[in-house]
Amino acid sequence: MAEWTSAVGAAQLARLITSQQERPGVPGARKLPAYRTLADGIRLLVLEGRVPVAARLPAERELAVALSFSRTTVAAAYEALRGEGFLESRRGSGSWTSVPAGNPLPARGLEPLPPESLGSMIDLGCAALPAPEPWLTKAVQGALEELPPYAHTHGDYPAGLPALRRMLADRYTEQGIPTMPEQIMVTTGAMGAIDAICSLFAGRGERIAVESPSYANILQLMRAAGVRLVPVAMADGLRGWDMDVWRQVLRDSAPRLAYVVADFHNPTGALASEEQRRAMVEAARSAGTVLVADETMLELRLDPGEMPRPVCSFDPAGSTVITVGSASKAFWAGMRIGWVRAAPDVIRSLVAARAYADLGTPVLEQLAVNWLMRTGGWQEAVEIRREQARENRDALVTAVRRELPDWEFEVPQGGLTLWARAGGLSGSRLAEVGERVGVRVPSGPRFGVDGAFEGYVRLPFTVGGPVAEEAASRLAAAARLVGTGAGGSGAEPPRTFVA
Repeated sequence: MAEWTSAVGAAQLARLITSQQERPGVPGARKLPAYRTLADGIRLLVLEGRVPVAARLPAERELAVALSFSRTTVAAAYEALRGEGFLESRRGSGSWTSVPAGNPLPARGLEPLPPESLGSMIDLGCAALPAPEPWLTKAVQGALEELPPYAHTHGDYPAGLPALRRMLADRYTEQGIPTMPEQIMVTTGAMGAIDAICSLFAGRGERIAVESPSYANILQLMRAAGVRLVPVAMADGLRGWDMDVWRQVLRDSAPRLAYVVADFHNPTGALASEEQRRAMVEAARSAGTVLVADETMLELRLDPGEMPRPVCSFDPAGSTVITVGSASKAFWAGMRIGWVRAAPDVIRSLVAARAYADLGTPVLEQLAVNWLMRTGGWQEAVEIRREQARENRDALVTAVRRELPDWEFEVPQGGLTLWARAGGLSGSRLAEVGERVGVRVPSGPRFGVDGAFEGYVRLPFTVGGPVAEEAASRLAAAARLVGTGAGGSGAEPPRTFVA
């Protein structure tokens, strides 16, 4: 019986390997033998989760042809991986990826660091901040006071608590976008919302247009659903969306859905203008594409200025635009409350399909969010969150500019992430070596399709003060090791750091 559970084709693996090559011009870089470079590339793909564990790799001859390498080079790379515990082989079954004993299984997304690792590792992997107290405690206490009447019911509200649906609808109406409660469904976070939308609109093999780069966890959710991702290149820096490119992609590929983060885009931090938003909606409508607008970062404007109107303001009936909102970034990631705004018939279809998924969102958390929005606590908490993120952003930018002056980035006006070009280094290697020196950072390819953005890393505004300075110092140490080709087992162990 075969030991592998999935397979990676030669052409696909060749694309991933090729995308990992370090950009030229790194001073002092040590040239490695071709077989060693290939083995390191496959190992990094496994460690990052971009090639799954227990995935069957192509035969040596097939990969050699795809990479224009000799079969001897591929055979030597496979043998090195077997010796290191990253590959297993059996006659008649081929070779499949593995991880050495004692190594944690790689994560495909950006899961939070386990609490037991927080003493020695600075976590720049998860773009989330601690709860804005005292408002979390106040909200839970308020929810408990309002819970007794609901405790006498079955507790399943597939569309969400009526009171919260009404509250969310009223908030859109106050922004000049008339909305009825029937246009709202409460979900278990934004991820739950987008999962439900993809399940309803895009079956296996359907096309979904996504920004390139885009949010890593959403890309992985869509891959797992079996859809075909159509990347749409973002403009350089914070200019964001090239509407000529968007029109062409939507016209030529006619995707069923298009997913955009117009408000402080994750990972670049770009903010779409009103003209871009209007053009997005018009292009989607012309192509017959449903536009999913993720407003998770909407309330995190960190610098003074007016926000453009929401994407759904250019399609108030919700026939083209489906809006997704969440409490996770503006309030706390542990408050797993998200919502969908769409046309009533779309909401009815989403609610009907939910009966075969999770039935509904926890009542207590819905009551807590409703209490915050009703009492004004939501706005107070958002102000605390903005101040935390602003201070962290400024501290991180200062530290990175001092420690890594050749890294390139633009400072966004809001959101929680900095998108940095890593001075000609491989983002995948920085991520691997960074964990060895005590800083966890996601590499650029996690945010792209088929290995794009190898020269980038994402830095979230989750640490500040001395911790931000130490994080930048550890990143600089990782960059030195990667730049000199010394990022092997000789990297110094992380030091315990207490904030």
